Amino acid sequence: MSLPLALDVTDRLVVLVGGGPVAARRLRSFVEEGARARVVAPWVCEEVADLLVAHPGRVQWLDRDYAGPGDLDGAWLVHTAVGEVSVDRRVAADADAAHLWCIDATSSRTTAAAVPARTSVSTADGTVTITAHSGGDPVLASSVRDAVAAGLTSGLIPLQRNRAREGSGWVALVGGGPGIDGLLTARGHELLAAADVVVVDRLAPRAVVERLPQSVRVIDVGKTPGHHPVPQSRINDLLVEEAQRGLGVVRLKGGDPYVLGRGGEERAACEEHGIRVEVVPGVTSAVAVPAAAGIPVTHRGVARGFTVLTGHEDIPHVPAAGNHTLVLLMGVSHLGRTAQLLIEHGHAPDCPVAIVERGFHPTQRTTVGTLATIGPVAEAAGVESPAVVVVGDVVRLSPHWA
Repeated sequence: MSLPLALDVTDRLVVLVGGGPVAARRLRSFVEEGARARVVAPWVCEEVADLLVAHPGRVQWLDRDYAGPGDLDGAWLVHTAVGEVSVDRRVAADADAAHLWCIDATSSRTTAAAVPARTSVSTADGTVTITAHSGGDPVLASSVRDAVAAGLTSGLIPLQRNRAREGSGWVALVGGGPGIDGLLTARGHELLAAADVVVVDRLAPRAVVERLPQSVRVIDVGKTPGHHPVPQSRINDLLVEEAQRGLGVVRLKGGDPYVLGRGGEERAACEEHGIRVEVVPGVTSAVAVPAAAGIPVTHRGVARGFTVLTGHEDIPHVPAAGNHTLVLLMGVSHLGRTAQLLIEHGHAPDCPVAIVERGFHPTQRTTVGTLATIGPVAEAAGVESPAVVVVGDVVRLSPHWA
């Protein structure tokens, strides 16, 4: 039976007998953890030589064969990987006599200590180290380690803290994409798994929120067209207040925080109060939702650029040509007026238009027309938000146009 332990080797001496590739891997790990190291070997491989050059004050090389217990003086931990059974067993025996733990890398069956398969995952609150020990089967241990790491980075394993943070917490502005779990990034899942509070928008992926532990507090600040029950200023204050209580806060939005999502304002509000902020880009609906309807916003020979707007105020500044795609977010309520303005500012009345409702959801629907007809067509179809409007020749590439 083995007892897993985590050892702090900072500024403690580790003696490594042998200078080959196995010793090199361990030496790198020990040095990265802050240990001092003594290598005893008549030769060293290239990686060990590089570490000697890179850490002259922390790594010492005794250029000779192992001479006995005196080589272990001052050590807290011993590692042997000579490859000659008699020498490795002698090192292990000398360490045992000195009451030192010895890792015999040549024998998983008889070694008194072992280094498990290990990796580290960066989380919102620091680093989580994952180790797996399988009693002499390093391949199995590595497989288990990697599976656990994948669970952490995908958000399948909760990372909420059980001890209070010192000082302020953190805020993450996470883009949720068009509103389905599959288009939320891995980093977004990971931060949600670590959050104490989630401040969520109406168009954010709700299914992933519903699966959060009951200990996570969810604050709904969803807006509908013309109805903003929680003003942006109050949302900014909420993020600051919750983080100042030492909590980890995810601001979960639809689309991308920095694409017409007011994420810049929220970040500025937090940073004014000294709160750490991370921005996680999302799959922006301006590009993804048209793609769901088979419409590329750019296409060789059809459109070389695109503009994203939220309404009709900037219509006069949009290139008046079908080969420049216009994407309108939150543009359904004034669609008729927007179409009229586009025509007045140079767009052809027969320029194609597509309205994609509820992109990527089971009830997704695409309605097509031209600038001259889209107003009454949309009204007759009962088009509603959330929807993305695409104007330009690329609409003809969609199967819905036919």
